Amino acid sequence: MKFMKLGNRPDTFYTAEAVRSVSSEVTSDLVIQVRTSRYLLHKFPLLSKCGRLQKFCIDQDTTQDPIELPDFPGGAEAFELCAKFCYGIIITLSALNIVAVRCGAEYLEMTESIEKGNLIYKLDVFLNSCVLRGWKDSIIVLSRTKGFPHWCESLKITSRCIDSIASRVLMNPLKINWSFSHSKGREDIHEREINGTESRRHRPNSKGWWAEDLSELSIDLYWRIMVAIKSGNKVPQELIGEALQVYAYRWLPGFSKEKPISEKSPETLNGGDITSKHRLLLETIVSLLPIERGSISCSFLLKLIKAANILSVSQSTKMELARRVGLQLEEASVSDLLIPSLSHSNEMLYDVEMVQRIVENFMLQAQSPPVSPPRTRREFYEKRRSRSAEDLDFQESRRASSASHGSKLRVAKLIDLYLQEIARDINLPLEKVIELAEAVPDFARPEHDDLYKAVDIYLKAHPNLSKSERKRLCRLLDCKKLSMEACMHAAQNELLPLRLVVQVLFFEQVRAATSGNGPAAELPHNLKALLSAHEEDGVCRAREDSWSVGGLKPSKQKLTTLRMRLAEADNDQEDEVAMHDGGGCVSGGRNSSMLKAICSMPNRPKRMLSKLWSSNKSVSDKH
Repeated sequence: MKFMKLGNRPDTFYTAEAVRSVSSEVTSDLVIQVRTSRYLLHKFPLLSKCGRLQKFCIDQDTTQDPIELPDFPGGAEAFELCAKFCYGIIITLSALNIVAVRCGAEYLEMTESIEKGNLIYKLDVFLNSCVLRGWKDSIIVLSRTKGFPHWCESLKITSRCIDSIASRVLMNPLKINWSFSHSKGREDIHEREINGTESRRHRPNSKGWWAEDLSELSIDLYWRIMVAIKSGNKVPQELIGEALQVYAYRWLPGFSKEKPISEKSPETLNGGDITSKHRLLLETIVSLLPIERGSISCSFLLKLIKAANILSVSQSTKMELARRVGLQLEEASVSDLLIPSLSHSNEMLYDVEMVQRIVENFMLQAQSPPVSPPRTRREFYEKRRSRSAEDLDFQESRRASSASHGSKLRVAKLIDLYLQEIARDINLPLEKVIELAEAVPDFARPEHDDLYKAVDIYLKAHPNLSKSERKRLCRLLDCKKLSMEACMHAAQNELLPLRLVVQVLFFEQVRAATSGNGPAAELPHNLKALLSAHEEDGVCRAREDSWSVGGLKPSKQKLTTLRMRLAEADNDQEDEVAMHDGGGCVSGGRNSSMLKAICSMPNRPKRMLSKLWSSNKSVSDKH
């Protein structure tokens, strides 16, 4: 830390009966009241350097009435330092007290017009030539300006500190004069480096060395510094994002590992924990987010959304966060998307509407075509590129297209796993599940095992669903996209509609006949016609790690009753209408022909149906 000493006389100030005075052979003739502190001083040394005190002595009789200074910046401590300077007593100035003394000197008008080499001049020289040249000292001075905002703004102390700090962030860290201002000196830091305990904030060679130091500042000063840093266009966007993340973890409630956001209850949050200060802080951080995609991790953005729900920030801030998450949704995890719902309008555990909004933003940016950069005049008149260069560009475009397709596959997988988590919520409406599942395009689902598991979990958690509601939910499934294990599970699942079970059996027999167990030519004509009618159905990549057919209880219904139940269902007009529009499901009028097609299959493709038949038969024999 840089220090400056002024004066050469020893300190002779003393306190007597709660009054501060100075030892002198001359009787005190000036009484000054600074807030609650009273001073008995002398006119000559003070009036020779303080223009304001000269005006007071002219306007009023100071021999009888004390001079009142209730609004003196810095209080009695700063006033006493200014008074000691007038007496020539030694005072020590540093980054810790220079702001208060500088504002007090301005208040007393200790300018060059009163006396050459006055206090204001000496303080400005020390501030500009020493204090603001050091990194730590500049941060300390800036933090001290919070106590005197109007004075520091008018004296440009705040702006000078911000310019100094921003310029050092933009320059090579090896050239920075660190001037360690805290009690830990260079020897202590060197010792920590040897012991391997040195934190990033004390490593000047790392790219983000400045993030933790700036996180100690208040949000208004931090915002001004970050704006100055971003305007310099020299710091990578990733480092800007990292600095914002450090600041959010320092100040936003619920970001620390000790108290995750998800553990905070609405009752706790509605108390004194939430303040307008935190709300303003979050909105300011969102306004500072870098524009470049990937500069902020998706996990951090989703944490900001969780904090936004807790702090009840503006809707525009939530929409901006949803848009930013949508740009990189494929990077998220299921736990990131589990945003607690704190809304009083519903009793759902999680904010499904926000996730749906995020998915919509992802699909919007995924559908927008890439914009080619405008050509310059020079490029226009350049010779035609070679064939190899054109082929290279074509390959690059195909690579970008495949990356976009891969991100949609990952998002579809993510949404299916998310549906499995929220499906256990007994207050989750059926419409929310269907809307979120349909928000993902069909081609992004090459398999339906994960989606089937989500449907199964929802059916188990909501046993009171009506028949039509179960059919609406199961319309999401494409039977042709289920794996062998999922088909075995679905064939014995009593919660599924009968028509879906029949379709699962039908398509499994088709798959067995066409997979090498029998030539496709052996398929009956009616089965081929049904198969071709479903070639255009959609997609969903899925995986199931925990399903086990052996662990399932055999179905209590005999497969021999399929004909009778199907005939009864055909008379149900509601069922026929419900299944008519089903994606990936066969309409009600085709089920009887489906069953006949299964019966007319060659012997080898009937193995799965035979297994189910034998298992049900053994169960019925036991009973």
